[in-house]
Amino acid sequence: MKAALLFLVLAWTVLPQAPPQDNLVSPYIEPDRKVIFRIRAPKATDVFMYGDWMPLGSKQPLTKGGDGVWSVTVGPVDVGMYLYSFTVDGMTIADPINPRMKLRSRTSASIIEVSGEAPAFWQMRDVPHGSVDINWQKSKTINGETRPIWVYLPPAYEKNPGKRYPVLYLLHGSNDTAAGWVTAGNANLIIDNLIAEKKAMEMVVVMPYTHAVPFGSPREMQAKNTPLFEKYLLEDVMPYTESKYRIKKGSTNQALVGLSMGGGHSLHIGLSHLGLFHTVGVFSSAPGADFETKYADALDHAATTNNKLKQLWIGCGRQDTAFPRAKKLSESLNAHKIKHTFREIDGEHTYTVWRQFLYEVAPSLFR
Repeated sequence: MKAALLFLVLAWTVLPQAPPQDNLVSPYIEPDRKVIFRIRAPKATDVFMYGDWMPLGSKQPLTKGGDGVWSVTVGPVDVGMYLYSFTVDGMTIADPINPRMKLRSRTSASIIEVSGEAPAFWQMRDVPHGSVDINWQKSKTINGETRPIWVYLPPAYEKNPGKRYPVLYLLHGSNDTAAGWVTAGNANLIIDNLIAEKKAMEMVVVMPYTHAVPFGSPREMQAKNTPLFEKYLLEDVMPYTESKYRIKKGSTNQALVGLSMGGGHSLHIGLSHLGLFHTVGVFSSAPGADFETKYADALDHAATTNNKLKQLWIGCGRQDTAFPRAKKLSESLNAHKIKHTFREIDGEHTYTVWRQFLYEVAPSLFR
C-alpha cells in the first residue's frame, strides 16, 4: 500500500503540470470609455497595436512593464464595436486573451465593444430574437466544394409554420467569411431590433461565402471571382435556400446587398439580371473604369431599368479610399437618369459604416 502511494506521488511530480492561470485582462474598458490593452510578451522588443477606430495605417505603441506585460491606454473611444490586433516583433496577431474573435479568409483580429448608456441599434436588446443556422452545401458550380451558408430566421419563424418570408441575400467583402455579417456586423441583432420596433418587415437573411475563387489567388484567377460567384448564387445558393426555408419568390420579395467585394457582386448581378431583385445595395464599393460599357444596356434604357429595379442604394464612408469612385458611380447613374440613393457618412472601410448602412436600408426592404 505504501509502495503504491509512493508511486502515485512520484508519478504526480513528473507529470507535466498545467501552467498557472494568467489573470491578465485585455481589453479593459474604463467608465470614461478609455481602454487599456495588454499583452504578455516578455521577450519581445517592439509591440504596437492597430484598431479600426484609428486612421488607416496608424500604429499605437505599447510600453513594456517589468513583468513582461506590454500595455497602452487609448481613448476615450466612441461607442461602437471595433476590430483590433497587436503586432509583436513584426508578427501581427489577435489579442491572445480576448475570446471575441473576427475570423477572416486569412488572418484574424479581436473584437471590442464599447457601450453607451443604452444599447445601440446593433447591440443585444431585450426583444424577441431570431436564430442563425449554419448550412453546408456541396456546390455544383464551384468544383464540388462544400461551402458554408449562414441563414438568419426571424423570431416568429418557428411559430408560424405556414408563413413564407421575403429574403435578403447579404454578402461580405474580400478576405471575410460567411460568418462576417453575424460575428462582426451583428446583422442578426440589427434585424431583430428593427423588427421589434416595427421598422422593418420580418425577413430571412441568407449570407453565403462570396469567395468563389480562393482568397489571395493570382490576379488572372481573381478576375473570374464575380462571374463565378454570380453562377454560384443563382444556381446553388438560391435554389438550396428556397427549398429548405419558407422563402417567398418573385422580385418584390428578393433583395441583394453587399459590402466592398460583395457590393461589387451585388451591383453586377443586380444590373445583369434586372427584375430578379427588388432592391440592390452597394456598400463601400464601386465598379471599374469599364462600368458604362459593361452595363450599357441597363444604363441606356433608364425607363426599363427604373421599372425593374425599384431601389438601388449606394453608400460609402467619406474617409474610405473607395469614396471617390463610389461618388463617380453615383454621378454616372445620374447622367443616365438611373434612380438611386447615394448616402455618404464619416467613416472608413469598416463594419462601423456597414452596420449603419444595413440599419438604414433594411426598413425600406419589401415595403
